[in-house]
Amino acid sequence: MPQIRPISDLRNTNEISELCHSKQEPIFITKNGYGDLVVMSIETYERELARTELYKKLGEAEAQVESGVALLNAEDVFNKLRVKYVRK
Repeated sequence: MPQIRPISDLRNTNEISELCHSKQEPIFITKNGYGDLVVMSIETYERELARTELYKKLGEAEAQVESGVALLNAEDVFNKLRVKYVRK
């Protein structure tokens, strides 16, 4: 369930910070009963950015498959990566 707090709660920064870190989700701040701000920890923000980037890449990959771009053989790709990055 999302955390919704009035803007006056921002006066207690320690409580808001602890809430952000413990819930690991955004906290919605209202002003005069309406949505105004979203506050979240850096970890949550970075996780959301990574998720967005992953969805973007998946969308691009799906578009490539639909447009007929040839698929790569996974075994060949992993072998090339092993040659490039695995030190012997």
